Amino acid sequence: MKSTTKILLVALGAGLLGAAAGLLMNGPGPLLRSEVGQRALQGAMSATAPPAPEGLQVAGRGDPMPTLRLPDLEGQAVELPAAYAGRPILINFWASWCGPCIEEMPELDRFAATQGDGGVQVIGIALDTPGEVAAFLEHTPVRYPILLDQPGPRDSGVQLGNPKGVLPYTALIDADGRLVKQKIGPFQHGEIEGWVGG
Repeated sequence: MKSTTKILLVALGAGLLGAAAGLLMNGPGPLLRSEVGQRALQGAMSATAPPAPEGLQVAGRGDPMPTLRLPDLEGQAVELPAAYAGRPILINFWASWCGPCIEEMPELDRFAATQGDGGVQVIGIALDTPGEVAAFLEHTPVRYPILLDQPGPRDSGVQLGNPKGVLPYTALIDADGRLVKQKIGPFQHGEIEGWVGG
C-alpha cells in the first residue's frame, strides 16, 4: 500500500474516532439515541470488552434471555423472565451512585405507571449493595420492582449484553423471552415509548 493511501486511511480513522469521542463527550445527541447509533455503540463496547467468563450464558439480540434468579428488596428470589411470562419486560440496570441512572428513574417510573397489568413490565436491577439501594429508594421511591445483583464479570447485565458494565443500561425482552433491544445511556423525557415501540 502506498504511503499516501496509508496516511489517508489513518486520517480517516482518526477523524471517525474524533467524531465518536465528540458525540460521547457532548452528551447523547440524536445519533446516539437512534437505533443505528445504539447498535454501533454496542458493537464498539463489545469489541473492546474482555471475553465473558467461561460457561456464562450471554444473550445477543434475538437470543432467548438467560434465566436470572435475583433477590428483591425483601430477599425473595424472583426468576426472570418466568415471573412475567407472556409480557414484554424492560430491564434497567442502575446503581445509587450513578448520576444518569438517577436522572432517568422518574421517566422509567412514569412509563411503568402507564402500562397496567398487561403492558410492558419495568424491572430495575440495582448493581449495588442492598443497604445503599434501600437508603436511596427511601428518598427516591419508584413503583416498579427492584431486584439486586452485585456488579462483576458474571452479573446479570453482562448476561444481557453489557460486557463493560456501563450504567445505565437497558434491555428489552419481548413477550416470548427474547432480547430484542439494548440501550446504553439514560432515557430522555418521552423517549421510552418510542424506543419500546420502535
